Amino acid sequence: MGKDAGQAPAFPHQPSRLPSRLLRLAPLAAAAMLLAGECRADWRLQPTFNVSETFTDNVSLQSDAFRQSQFVTELTPGIVLSGKGRRFQVAGAAQARQFIYSKGDLPNTADHSVEYSFAGNGEMIEDMLFLEASASASRQPVSAFGQQGGASLYSLGNQTNIKTWRIAPRFEQRLGRAAALSLRYSRDAVQADGLATGYGDSLGSTISASLASTDRSSKLGWGLSYQSQDLDSKIGGASSTESALANLRYALLPRFALTASVGYDRYEFDSLGNGNAGSNWSGGIDWTPSPRTRLSASLGRHYYGQTGKLDLTHRSRYTVWRVAYDDMVTNSREQFLLPSTIDTAALLDSLFAATISDPVQRRQAVAAYIQQTGLPPSLADNINYLSNRFFREKRLQASSAFQRGRSSVLVTLFASDRVALSDQQTDSPLLGSQFATLNNNVRQKGVSATYNYRLTARSSAIAVLSFAHHRSLTTEVENHPRELRLGLTRELGKDLRAAFEYRHLSGQIDRIAGGYRENALSATLSAQF
Repeated sequence: MGKDAGQAPAFPHQPSRLPSRLLRLAPLAAAAMLLAGECRADWRLQPTFNVSETFTDNVSLQSDAFRQSQFVTELTPGIVLSGKGRRFQVAGAAQARQFIYSKGDLPNTADHSVEYSFAGNGEMIEDMLFLEASASASRQPVSAFGQQGGASLYSLGNQTNIKTWRIAPRFEQRLGRAAALSLRYSRDAVQADGLATGYGDSLGSTISASLASTDRSSKLGWGLSYQSQDLDSKIGGASSTESALANLRYALLPRFALTASVGYDRYEFDSLGNGNAGSNWSGGIDWTPSPRTRLSASLGRHYYGQTGKLDLTHRSRYTVWRVAYDDMVTNSREQFLLPSTIDTAALLDSLFAATISDPVQRRQAVAAYIQQTGLPPSLADNINYLSNRFFREKRLQASSAFQRGRSSVLVTLFASDRVALSDQQTDSPLLGSQFATLNNNVRQKGVSATYNYRLTARSSAIAVLSFAHHRSLTTEVENHPRELRLGLTRELGKDLRAAFEYRHLSGQIDRIAGGYRENALSATLSAQF
C-alpha cells in the first residue's frame, strides 16, 4: 500500500506467512464462474480521475514537537464497474492513489495506495444453484488508541491495508408450497499488510443449512438452521464455531407477531473462562404498524449471559430513522468480511423511497446526489481495531437522515463494548508485552453530523463534525479523536467537478507521544469519462 520508513511503529510485529497468491486468484476464479455462459448483459465501465493539491501542517499526524508541513499532490485514477444480465449482477469500484510531497517523502507517509471493493452474485443453475463472490482492499486502523486518519489518506500512523475475499456457492430447493431448503458453503480470507504484520492472516470455511416454512397464509411460521465454521489463523491457530437454532413466529394480528427461538452454540478457542458452549433461547415481537415503520425486538440468554436485539426503522416523507442493537460473539475478521459501518447510500435510498419508487432510478438518484454534494461514502461508527481474539460485542447504532428543499442532514450515534473471550497471548505479536491487555475490554462511543446545503443547482456547501471516545477499561488508555470538515463543491460540467475543503483532525497517539493535531486545505478536480 505504501512505505513506512524511519520512525518505528508503536507496536512490534511479526511477518505474515499466508500466501498472497490465494488472495489474488480466488476473486478472479469466482468472477469467471459468475460470467460463464452469459452473453447478453448490460455492462458499464466508467473511468474516473481525481487530482488534488493539499497543504497540511502535520503531514504524518505526529505530536507538536515532530509535526511537519507539506504540500501534497494526489493523483487518483479509478474505475466504476457495473454489469447486469439475466442471471448475474456485478458491481464495484477501484482506485489507485499516488502521493507526491513538496519536501520529499517522510517517515509514516504513504507514496501510494490501492483500494477496491467488488461484489457479484449469479445463478448457475436456474432456481437451484447460486454463487456469491466479493473482494476488497481498504485502509483500516490498527488500534482504537492511535491516529485516526479520517480524511488524511497519506498518513500511515496506526494504519494498515486489509484485503478480503469471499466465495459462497448456495443450493436452494423448494419443498412444495410448505418449505424451502438452503445449503451454503463459503470460503473466505482476510490479510493485513503494512504495520499489522502481527495480525493473523486467516482462511475460513463455513457450512450452513436452513429449512424454513414458506406458506405466508399460515399464522405460524417456523425455521431450522445450522452453521459450522473452521478458521485457520497464522497467529491464533485453528479454531471452530458451531451453532444450531430453531425459531417460531406466530401472527397474533396481521401486523403483529410473537417470535421465539431455542438453540445451542459451541466455540473452540483458547479462552479466558471455563466454558465456551451452551444452550440459548429468546422471545420477542415483530411489529409493522405501517409500511413505513417496523419494530423487531427480542430478549434472551446465551451461555455468555443475557442478550437482546433491536431493529427499529421509520420513514416519513422527509426523514428516515434507524436504531439497531445487537449482542454477539465475533472477531475482527468477521467484521471486515461483513462491514457494520453505516452506509450513506443505503440511508439515502430509504429517504428517497418516499418520492422515487423504482429501485434502479432511486439508486441512480442517490449516486448522483452523493456525487453532487460530496457526502462521505460511509458514516462514523465504532473502530474495528485489529485483534486475533474472539470477543463479545454489544453494539448500538442509531442514524437519521433529513432532506427537504436545499438542505440535507445525516446524523449517526454509536456505542459499543468489546470484552475479549480468548487468550490474550494471540495478540502478543500485534501489541507486544507492554500493551498485552489493551484489547481486553474496550468501550467506544461517538456521534457525527453531516450538513449539506445546495447553494445553486451546481454548487453545494458541506460541513462534517464528528466526536468519539475510545477507552480501554483494563489499562485506562483513552483516545478522543475529533474531525471537522468544511467544504464547497461545484459542478463545472456534466462529468467534471471541483471541490475545496478545510479539515481539522485531532486525537491521541499513545501515552508517551501524546496527542496530534492537523489543519489542512485542499483543492480537488474530479472527472468521469
